[in-house]
Amino acid sequence: MGSTRDVSQQSKIIQLTSTKSATVSVPLSLTVDSNKFFVTGYPEKVLVHLKGPAALVTTTANTQNFKVYADLSNLGGVGSHTVRIQQEGINSELRYSFEPADIKVDIQPRKTVSYPLKVKYTKSNIATGYQAGAATTDIKSVKVTGAMTEINKVKQVVAQLNVPQNARSTVENQAVIEALDADGKTVNVVITPATANVKLPIAAGHSKEVGVKLVVKGDSNENNQFKLSSDTKRVRVFGTQQQLAGISQAQVRWILVMLLMLKLRL
Repeated sequence: MGSTRDVSQQSKIIQLTSTKSATVSVPLSLTVDSNKFFVTGYPEKVLVHLKGPAALVTTTANTQNFKVYADLSNLGGVGSHTVRIQQEGINSELRYSFEPADIKVDIQPRKTVSYPLKVKYTKSNIATGYQAGAATTDIKSVKVTGAMTEINKVKQVVAQLNVPQNARSTVENQAVIEALDADGKTVNVVITPATANVKLPIAAGHSKEVGVKLVVKGDSNENNQFKLSSDTKRVRVFGTQQQLAGISQAQVRWILVMLLMLKLRL
């Protein structure tokens, strides 16, 4: 009994006095006036390498009861800055280091603007003979927040609706909201809310059959007479009722130059 108790006590002493290393990933917080400034370029998390008494390292790694931060409050305003990572709460018996030890940040004046929300989708994915109606969303406008330089790039805010190929029925999905510049590229800003519920009605379009008329376009003379014919006598056209009401036939126009070239080849 005595020898067993002695071995147990010795193992506890060894565990308390032995050293250990551990690495944990910890969220990085910033000390900055977030109502006035918008910061970009910093990592969301940093690695903290800990070394010291085994029991203390284990407890610290498991609880992560300390704070890792970068103090931006005394940098003198907007611009690019290199800042050293700091900590608060790590036991003084532990040695530690950060990866990265320094970070580069870009500080810009903060700006928030409201934009109307538009819906964007690939129209070619609508099946032939079907039409998409007006898309509706559960929100009409969004707030876009970011650095003033980025906000000034925003030209439109769109909900990107994923429409499957050859779609023949109404599509209703959550769509990611993006801010786009004049070239259609995504702008680095924060959008609230980040998604929208979009409904795009898709239904069979109106159609009717009409006769085909072959027409020669261009100046002709008596030496250049052509007789056009086609096995296709009628075609089906699609459109709105108003558009179809004004269509009585489908004209296929042949340009005279093309016909002359064909004649010369023959």
